[in-house]
Amino acid sequence: MEYKVLVHKPGDSTGVVITNIAVGEKVAGLVTENNTGFELEACSNIPLGHKIALKPVAAGEKIIIYGWSCGYASQPISAGEHVHVHNMKSARWR
Repeated sequence: MEYKVLVHKPGDSTGVVITNIAVGEKVAGLVTENNTGFELEACSNIPLGHKIALKPVAAGEKIIIYGWSCGYASQPISAGEHVHVHNMKSARWR
């Protein structure tokens, strides 16, 4: 299986894409802490190195990556959606 998303902790709400992903693409991911796999359908085009939502995230909810909060959703985010400056705010500037 070719993994296209890496997640570090089981509780993370986002993962890092390790190749460009097209909208509608079904992608396989791996949670590295416990070596479990998962599948997710992308609902956005997502470039290499950017984040993908693993679950729905409500507006104002913390965005978790690497087991840490990196910011907050500025609007609702669907599972499979590109997570970036258009739909999140850094915790640093809140």
